[in-house]
Amino acid sequence: MQLSFAPLEGITNYAFRQSHAKWFGAANRYFIPFLVPNQTYKFTSREKKDIAPENNQGLCVVPQLLTNHAEQCLWAIEQLNALGYAEVNLNFGCPSGTVVVKRKGAGFLADLDALDRFLDTVCNRFSVSVKTRLGIEDAQEFAAILAIYNRYPLTEVIIHARVQKDLYQGKVDHEAFSQALSACKHPVCYNGDLFTAQDVTKFCAAFPHVDRIMLGRGWIANPDLGNQIQGKGVLDSVRIRGFHDELYAVYRETLSGETPVLFKMKELWHYQHCLFENSEKILKKIRKAKHLWEYEAAVQEMFVRPLVPDAGYRVVR
Repeated sequence: MQLSFAPLEGITNYAFRQSHAKWFGAANRYFIPFLVPNQTYKFTSREKKDIAPENNQGLCVVPQLLTNHAEQCLWAIEQLNALGYAEVNLNFGCPSGTVVVKRKGAGFLADLDALDRFLDTVCNRFSVSVKTRLGIEDAQEFAAILAIYNRYPLTEVIIHARVQKDLYQGKVDHEAFSQALSACKHPVCYNGDLFTAQDVTKFCAAFPHVDRIMLGRGWIANPDLGNQIQGKGVLDSVRIRGFHDELYAVYRETLSGETPVLFKMKELWHYQHCLFENSEKILKKIRKAKHLWEYEAAVQEMFVRPLVPDAGYRVVR
C-alpha cells in the first residue's frame, strides 16, 4: 500500500514534513501544499522555501499547482523540473469558496471545455497527475469529467470522494468512487475520511484492488497513523512530544514575533488534541493563549493527559 500525505495549506510545510519524517518515519510521498503560478511568473518567498531541494532532502515530495492558466502552469512545471521534481500534481479538488469563485481547484470542474483545453496544452508538454473532486453539486457529473481525464496520459488520478459543495462535510461517496475506479484508465489513489487504521482496514476490505491512498486530516491529527496502518509499533508520548518541540523550536527561530508562532501551533493543535483523553478544556486554553508562556503552560498540561490508543481526527468547536 502506497501512503501519500495530503497537502494542507499552512500546516504541512517543509518544517512539518522534515520533523514528521524524523519522528515517525517518512510517508511514501508528501504532497507540497499548492503553489499558485501567476502573471508575475515568480514563486513567492514562502513557495521557494517549501520547494527548495535542501529543505526536502531524504523525502519523496510532489509539488502541487493551483491554476487554470495553461501557460503559467507550463512555466511552473518547467521551474520544478529544473529543481529535480519528476512529478507534479494539478489541484482540481480544493473546495474553498475563495478558490472556486476564481474557477480554480474544484471550481475548474464547472467548465469542462476549459478543463479539456487546459489539459490538452499541459499534457502535450509534461506528464502530470491530478487531484479531483467528483463534481460541483452531484457525483453524476464525474462521468463527463473522467472522460476528459481518460483522454490524457495522466500518471495518477487522486479522487476525493465528495463534490465541491460538500466541502468536508457529510459522508464520502464510496458508490461513486467505485464507479470511477472501474472506469478510470489511470492509476487511482483514494482520498477522503480515512482517520484511523481501522478506517483504512475497512476501506481496503471494500476496495481490495486499491493500493494507493492519500491521508490528510487523519495523519495530521495522529502523526503515527502511517505506522499504525502498517501494524508497526504503538503510539507513544515521547515521539509526539519530540515532534511538537522540534516544530515549535523551528517556528520560534524562523518566524517573527509570538503571534505567527502561536498561530502555527494552534493550527496544529486543532488536529492533534485528539491524541489525548479529555483534551477539550486544555485545547481551549491553547486557543486563548496570547503569549508563548501561556501556550507552553497549556501544552505542558496537555502532555500529562493519557493518550488515546486509537486516536482519530475529531472537531472541537
